[in-house]
Amino acid sequence: MVGGNGVSSGDGGGNSGSASSGGSHSGSGGSHRGDGGGVSGTGVGSHLAALVECVPNFSEGSRPAVMDAIQAAAASVRGAAVLDRHADAVHNRMVLTIAGPPGPVAEAAFRATVCAAQLIDLEAHRGVHPRIGATDVVPFVPLGATSMQLCVELAIRVGRRIAAELDLPVYLYGEAASRPERRRLPELRRGEYERLRSHLAIEPALAPDFGPNRVGSAGATAVGARRPLVAYNVTLATGDLGIARAIARAIRESSGGLPAVQARGFRTADPHVMQVSMNLLDTSRTPMTLVFERIRQAAAQHGVEVLESELVGMAPAEALVDVARQALQFRRLDADAILETRLLQDALGVPAPDQ
Repeated sequence: MVGGNGVSSGDGGGNSGSASSGGSHSGSGGSHRGDGGGVSGTGVGSHLAALVECVPNFSEGSRPAVMDAIQAAAASVRGAAVLDRHADAVHNRMVLTIAGPPGPVAEAAFRATVCAAQLIDLEAHRGVHPRIGATDVVPFVPLGATSMQLCVELAIRVGRRIAAELDLPVYLYGEAASRPERRRLPELRRGEYERLRSHLAIEPALAPDFGPNRVGSAGATAVGARRPLVAYNVTLATGDLGIARAIARAIRESSGGLPAVQARGFRTADPHVMQVSMNLLDTSRTPMTLVFERIRQAAAQHGVEVLESELVGMAPAEALVDVARQALQFRRLDADAILETRLLQDALGVPAPDQ
């Protein structure tokens, strides 16, 4: 995700030196209102065949017990699958990937938000990644044939519920934004939690879409809807943060670089390794291979070697198939050629491409 012109992990900035784990972890937390409750009864739960993803970002990446509790809260909802957890201590941030039918996924995101508000104190939080709240951002993403409008409805309902039940300021962003200037997360995060703490009550432009004109120790939360993206990091063999920032500036769209790329330079846990952290908003416009090669070329101009790449959270199959297609010079290769993809489509009743 980003602050300024930068990015973050799957709606934050990428995370380096991270620990990633799938499935649920032990721990407790979250407020429970019955499996799938709270949202499924509002109308969106009637879309029985729909599937959505939610990638909530939390301002905690160093306390395993807290991270376990937040994940357990999300995993407590029947029908919502916690597919991945990605955490980083330097960013002090954790990203969960949750998928399933709209009602259960929305409930899982809400329970995790409740738990985070109880366990994370923004007054004590320190990390290199920009943030406005204990649960910093909650994006809903349509999967398969699910419409973006359904995810917008989810964002509005979950955002309203967070404000009403947790008394937190909530900002709608992305496709759910109530005004153009709030579509992009960097604009919402400008000045971060500290700016909201000092200016929210006196600056009308900062008024949230839902909730109070004040923040407490849990801060505020951005809730939105967006297309799938790839949160992607590349690490560099240098201790010079300025080089990572210069490369990020050269490749990001807002500075005249590659289309649909957000990027920012960050430190990692290793003082001799820096990171270019990115959100690739549309890999059909700018493939991962092109991004990597531009970073490699820019790094070489600084006399720096690229060490490795890293995904934050999960990526759409098509984005990774595109890497194979280009590297191996396939004339035609798409996600339907992947065995597991077709098995999943068959299980969901999705017809094969030639049917």
